[in-house]
Amino acid sequence: MPYTNEQIAALVRADSVHKSVYTDSALFQLEMERIYGCAWIYVGHESQVPNAGDFCATRIGDQDVILVRATDGKVHVLYNRCPHRGAKLVADGCGHAGKFFRCPYHAWTFQLDGSHLAAPLKAAFEGSCFDPQHPDFSVRPVARVESHRGFVFASQAAQGIGLKSFLGGVISSIDNLCDRSPVGEVEVAGGMFRVLQTSNWKVFYENLHDTMHAPVTHESSVVAAREQAQKMGAMPLELHIMVGNGEPYRFWENLELCAYAHGHGYMEGIFDPGAASRDPVTRAHFAVLEQAYGHARASEILGMNRHNTIIYGSGSPHTVFQQFRVIRPLAVDRTMIEIQLFRLKGAPEAVFKRTLMYANIINAPSSNVMADDVELYARCQQGNLSRGGDWTSLHRHLGTDRAVPGGMVSSNGTSELPMRNQFQAWKQYMLGHLVEENCDAA
Repeated sequence: MPYTNEQIAALVRADSVHKSVYTDSALFQLEMERIYGCAWIYVGHESQVPNAGDFCATRIGDQDVILVRATDGKVHVLYNRCPHRGAKLVADGCGHAGKFFRCPYHAWTFQLDGSHLAAPLKAAFEGSCFDPQHPDFSVRPVARVESHRGFVFASQAAQGIGLKSFLGGVISSIDNLCDRSPVGEVEVAGGMFRVLQTSNWKVFYENLHDTMHAPVTHESSVVAAREQAQKMGAMPLELHIMVGNGEPYRFWENLELCAYAHGHGYMEGIFDPGAASRDPVTRAHFAVLEQAYGHARASEILGMNRHNTIIYGSGSPHTVFQQFRVIRPLAVDRTMIEIQLFRLKGAPEAVFKRTLMYANIINAPSSNVMADDVELYARCQQGNLSRGGDWTSLHRHLGTDRAVPGGMVSSNGTSELPMRNQFQAWKQYMLGHLVEENCDAA
């Protein structure tokens, strides 16, 4: 059913949200227009298309798009549609187009920036309005594309705030991820995990900063890791990562959660940065950073201890283990998670192997941890379809959050501040308030 702004506003309270925000396909379609149709959305990393002609087919909300590097070296984001009959120009995945795109249906061809190049038997268009110079006969580019240190974002709105202003307080997480390389650059490496979840996309964002679920949802993997460590008489990093979820509540209460405009935020790291001095991989990493930046700056870079950062609408970069969980909504009850892994250029290879290890243990479809979350996401989706109640609670530590420059910070690490912040942003987008900011005159 169509929603009025008054009805949308009534779905989000200060302390709770109506369950329809997770289950109503009409709201999902509005989200594709008012959030994904306007906000800056992460498309991919420049390292995925290193050479002219390289492309990756991906999505912005419900739109199929192509990330491609053109012959002039620039990276473009195009809608994946031939203007002739509408066929997708390239299939899903990454590849190399050569010097131009050729539609597999009728062989219309296009420059790598999307501009029209040729169509067979042009004489057949005489007497028609066919004009190869007109944009209607080219592959349409997404309205705006900006890159920050190789991370390519695109907005379907022709005008609005710039990418840096949009990212606000979480841009420092991307910077820290890159600064962990002694040359300040990262690249996607090691393939990509994809996990299809039968749940609404917003559930994943909430869970990224939900500290109350860790010791409960992941109890089985924590117990198994502890038992294994006892048998071994040691706690290798692989098990230490799993055991981390089993910290007592007082540990989670002492963490810091930061929330910023547009639904963004980050969570303080859960692993002890002091362990760096005892870990040979981190010691080797620190040595190359110290050589590149000096002792003080190297300490500052590795001392930034963040767990999950949220870039609302795009996903979650993780600086310490160099990954980006990209969240792609597919339907009101289906979400694809892409886990991209990054190599720090110039850093010891052991650092990247640790990245691979973390992804396999925590985020792989077959891991003992991700499976727990996926099961609970599906249960939330299923439960919200029942007649057992209409509202979901966001009450924890309501009213205790503190304002800081540029945002809010929790007074307790188990606060549901991040969820409240995300839904305030959701409400602003859906009511058009952030649409005006991000999509001005679109």
